[in-house]
Amino acid sequence: MSFRDSVRRAGGIAFVGLVAAIVAAPAAAVADPNKVLRAAFPTAETGFDPVRISDLYSNTVNEAIFDRLLTYDYLARPAKLVPMAVEGMPEVSDNGRTYVFRLRKGIYFTPDPAFKEHRRELVAEDFVYSFKRFMDPKNRSPWAFMIEGKIEGLDELAEAAKKSGRFDYDAKVPGMQAVDRYTLKFRLKHTDFNFLYITAHVPFGAMAREVVEAYGDDVQAHPVGSGPYILKQWTRAAKIVLEANPGYRGFTWDFAVSDPAWDDALVAAMRGKIMPQIGRVEISIIDEDQSRWLAFNQKELDYLALPATFRPQVFDADNTLKSEWKDQGVSLFRAIEPDIGYTYFNFRDPLVGGFTREKIALRRAIIMGYNLDDEIRVVRKFQAVPAEMPIPVGVVGHDPSYRSINRYDPGLANRLLDHFGYNKGKDGYRTLPDGKPLVVHQASGSSAIERDFNELWQKSMDAIGIRMVFDIGKFSDHLKASKACQLMMWGAAWTADYPDGDNFMQLLYGPNTGQSNNGCYESKAFDAFYKKATRLPNSPERDFLFLEMTRQMEVDGAWSLHTSRERNQLIRPWVKGYKKHPILHGEFVYMDLEPRT
Repeated sequence: MSFRDSVRRAGGIAFVGLVAAIVAAPAAAVADPNKVLRAAFPTAETGFDPVRISDLYSNTVNEAIFDRLLTYDYLARPAKLVPMAVEGMPEVSDNGRTYVFRLRKGIYFTPDPAFKEHRRELVAEDFVYSFKRFMDPKNRSPWAFMIEGKIEGLDELAEAAKKSGRFDYDAKVPGMQAVDRYTLKFRLKHTDFNFLYITAHVPFGAMAREVVEAYGDDVQAHPVGSGPYILKQWTRAAKIVLEANPGYRGFTWDFAVSDPAWDDALVAAMRGKIMPQIGRVEISIIDEDQSRWLAFNQKELDYLALPATFRPQVFDADNTLKSEWKDQGVSLFRAIEPDIGYTYFNFRDPLVGGFTREKIALRRAIIMGYNLDDEIRVVRKFQAVPAEMPIPVGVVGHDPSYRSINRYDPGLANRLLDHFGYNKGKDGYRTLPDGKPLVVHQASGSSAIERDFNELWQKSMDAIGIRMVFDIGKFSDHLKASKACQLMMWGAAWTADYPDGDNFMQLLYGPNTGQSNNGCYESKAFDAFYKKATRLPNSPERDFLFLEMTRQMEVDGAWSLHTSRERNQLIRPWVKGYKKHPILHGEFVYMDLEPRT
């Protein structure tokens, strides 16, 4: 099979040649400053330097600010790659090792003092510089794993920087060249059937070197891109305000229907509009479900991902929207998210880590002792489905027939602990095989849903005699400790960066420890399966390797795998053009607002 055919199969991507779904508009964007979208994040952002941040909400903002080489068609399902900052899809040769992108002319960064009053055009060298930043050791990028070992000469440049203490941004990289002002050429060490996904991933948007050098470490607060929005205001962990970029080139809304039941009305309302239409986006950080719910009820938010707690107030017994909401013109968009929720164990922790039989038994017992049914019923309020494998529904590599071996079974968990010498004391709690106290720590936050999870974990662990303590702290602090392999256990979620199983299995790949592998899981068997899979196109052989990886991580007790969430998005009637994308998160770029009622 040819490379083009094999990649077309992967993730359902259809290559569209030189015809972009995002069509350059004949005039600059005409966003209306009086159209103000009000939204909420349930968790605070961490900053806006694409290279250094990895959380969903910071990336959602960056998605609207920075141009990538490629992006996704807004309506196409399965997800389909289309050009963004380039004229058309890249020229691909040498069995997927060489990629040539041709940038559109006349794309400009938003004005900034770093440019010294010059109008700064986006050029090929900006992407070369931006990709290099991921490999600069001082940036400690959580996304470096996506290009490590892939681009000819880039790893060697990073190694030289580790030895010298300075990354040479002026050095030429054989596998990443600005052939001319608007032509960018990549040469990979090996065939990589997912490389185009990387070029569409939000963190790989283009930054200007002048901006990074002007602001230094404070570039987190100065995201200067060439996309449809600019950061107008940022009050950390409280409010983010975006305004439409007045110099943005614009594009014409011209997407084809993929799901007539939802898309027909959406297309009728949006087709032909020059985007963006919304002039201002106000995002409030509201971590409590109750507060977000009240804000939506009081029409202070224009759309809301329904918190599970309030599901009974929205749906009838037949799982349809109650008449009181229909009467208000509220619509509902429902989908299973391409995500997984899980709790990881730190494999470098002296208590729960390691591969000895008694450590594996302890982790497996904790996993079997966790009441997943109660999570779905009590915490999620039925807004989730069990995750049977690390690759979720809707992502290439998911096997709908696969069933996890780690089922909820507190009886078996108790017997397993007894067998390996984790004996119960007079207080009903277990000790280590050497008789010392067994106390398991799990990192957590202080939000309502995190308190619900803590209560469920406490109840589940009490049932098998394990004392669990919750270390309450800020998400940013936990994330930093996690990257350093310093947390014993922590609950996490991962949403697809691209629609392929590799994006989820890399979370368990040993060399990604300190980046995306927060459990510091380093299994030689798993890593061997993973490396073999990366050399294969989407195929039954690769799917089998995904199953082998799944079984290996289950046997080792790497994660307590929980759920994939069901999204129930409530949308006020004046919001037009909304459809949750499986990969993109800044849907407001494609939306419009009518006068509020």
